[in-house]
Amino acid sequence: MPTVTTDLVATPQGPARIHWHPAAKPHTVLALGHGAGGGIEARDLAALAASLPPHGVTVALVEQPWRVAGKKLAPAPRTLDAAWTALWPALAAPRLPVVAGGRSAGARVACRTARDLGAAAVLALSFPLHPPGRPEKSRAGELLGSGLPTLVVQGGNDPFGRPAEFPPGPYGLTEVPYGDHAFHVPKKAPLGQDEVVSLLTAAVADWLRARG
Repeated sequence: MPTVTTDLVATPQGPARIHWHPAAKPHTVLALGHGAGGGIEARDLAALAASLPPHGVTVALVEQPWRVAGKKLAPAPRTLDAAWTALWPALAAPRLPVVAGGRSAGARVACRTARDLGAAAVLALSFPLHPPGRPEKSRAGELLGSGLPTLVVQGGNDPFGRPAEFPPGPYGLTEVPYGDHAFHVPKKAPLGQDEVVSLLTAAVADWLRARG
């Protein structure tokens, strides 16, 4: 099994860290940023990093500079975008198509920057369509603005936007039944946490495979 490697990448906001989970014979790089309240240890990010390399997808888990510096609060969106843009050449260095992705705030960064950076597609995990309880503060424009093939994976009970709240658009949407913003499901749900992870990873693998 290929060895996981780590690179520190300089950005104007400070060093970022890329954790490479390489495929033996890669055809795509999937770059995944974390959310504003956590890091690359998130269950969905870790599961994709473990499951996709055997399918020919090198997964790059990206820690934004604020996390590398040990800070607890994420900076403004424009600062996140600037750091992601600065580290993008390192993600593109393998000279393979790069799918830009992330969870929550990381999904927003991917959507906002993907077209200008030349990404092949966008993967949005737990896209925060609006702040909890504030549907009038829609961020749908970010999701729809990339103009690239996009897959959204959303928890059925995500307070930042349930699947039924998403507007029509040229993107795919996979629902994780009963899942919250972290894709956790209640104990009384008819599917367990392991089934949730399998559903999520299979949906992403199938989408990437269909892209060719």
